[in-house]
Amino acid sequence: MIKNFKWLLFASLSIALVGCSDDDTEDGVGEVPISAGTADFSKYVALGDSFAAGFSDNALFKKGQENGYPNLLAQQFMLVGGGEFTLPLMNDNVGGLLFGGNPNPSFGPRVYLQGFLNPTTPIIVPIPESSTTDVFQHLTGTFSNLGVPGAKSFHLIAPGYGNPAGLATSPASANPYFVRMASSVSTSVLADALAQNPTFFSLWIGGNDVLGYATNGGVPTSQDPISGNDITPPATFEFAYNQLITQLTAGGRKGVVANLPYINTLPFFTTVPYNPVPLDEATATQLNTQLLGPVKQILTALGEGDRIATLTAGSANPLLIRDESLVNYATQITGALMAGGVSQAQAGLMGSLYGQARHTKKLANGSFTDFVLLTSRAVIGTPQAGVPAPFNTVGVTYPMEDKRILTGTEVAEIKVATDAYNVTIKNAADANGLALVDTYGIMNQLLNGGVRYGNIHISASFITGGAFSLDGIHPSPRGYAYIANKFLEAIEEAYGSSIPELNIGNYTVQYGQTIN
Repeated sequence: MIKNFKWLLFASLSIALVGCSDDDTEDGVGEVPISAGTADFSKYVALGDSFAAGFSDNALFKKGQENGYPNLLAQQFMLVGGGEFTLPLMNDNVGGLLFGGNPNPSFGPRVYLQGFLNPTTPIIVPIPESSTTDVFQHLTGTFSNLGVPGAKSFHLIAPGYGNPAGLATSPASANPYFVRMASSVSTSVLADALAQNPTFFSLWIGGNDVLGYATNGGVPTSQDPISGNDITPPATFEFAYNQLITQLTAGGRKGVVANLPYINTLPFFTTVPYNPVPLDEATATQLNTQLLGPVKQILTALGEGDRIATLTAGSANPLLIRDESLVNYATQITGALMAGGVSQAQAGLMGSLYGQARHTKKLANGSFTDFVLLTSRAVIGTPQAGVPAPFNTVGVTYPMEDKRILTGTEVAEIKVATDAYNVTIKNAADANGLALVDTYGIMNQLLNGGVRYGNIHISASFITGGAFSLDGIHPSPRGYAYIANKFLEAIEEAYGSSIPELNIGNYTVQYGQTIN
């Protein structure tokens, strides 16, 4: 019989989470004279989304904000005439938000690595503390870092994006993080940036224009600023981005912008393999002959037999998923099974389950067609409530929901949009002589072998790679330092600056439960 599997699926996770190499050097290595070049860093403002805000470990918190790449850049800019850089700091290092004193499950505390269930299974849990940061306790003053978690390109130019009343509308028209720091209920992120008369800016925006769709497994919802997951149309992105650049560069103002990586370079999409199902010989035989085998025969007669794979004894069998892009053969499966003597009840159940079911796949060249979301690992092999055995094992006999898998078709949609966004970003950078950070290339390098700084190696591997935090999307402290160095490189190339880079060995790989 099929057993109820439950596991977390990771590669070897023997790691040292904190520390520096013996031959790490101090920040500012080298004897080249430091210089601002042709840039003026006296008033620097940063615009963007959660990456600019310093989001990490599934939350925004004080230490994360301080270790975000804009704040790290501002520290280095001070060496060449940069001025004060202000942050809309959270109240604590717990993260999460209160709404009028009440916790909101959509904005919970940060997570941390509690330990390991066994050598390869990490236990990642929320901080056992409550947030003290309330959305409606408005901050006073102006803020140099205007990174807003959850913001899409067009949100940065939207008036009222910081209006508390907009949190209660349907769909919502405001963002709680900007509500805390907006200068007025009618302002926009861009307006608050320009009001400071900046001399230099950074802009990294566009990730959320596709990320919500991706993390929701390709299931669209709306453009709600809080929970919307639709892909932003490239024309909308182009309009918003050009509005941002036109106003930010007015008067010849200089700045640095960044393009966008493919979302499937992030550990959130690459950690759980497409084929994580362990089966013994008896279970594989049962699936192939009694449960999925008859469905495969019916689909083969319909010319769709490759939807269902032949399973084998071992630990590398593909997941069974529901793919809503497929023709639904529920009626045909039900009818054929009943004609073969299966009861109407069971035939109907199998038709409804397997009409749009298939096994996950990868391309012949080794790249993945389907990406299993990091958050899906917890349900693989668990029993599906309300479904009788043996058809209730999630990912084995019960197809995983579409929202838990990013299919090849959905990946292609995201790539098309991302490519279009990157054309817009490059054109804007070229037309205005702006520094351009190639995060598309950077993330690919982290995914494919990683990079080395002295004895330090970082990559996109979840936990072990050191570049990403425990949410699998946002950088770790070391990852943010690496990104800041890439911004510095682009700035130096564009403006002839000579600014000491950061020693990434001085930044921890992961935050612990307690942050000093």
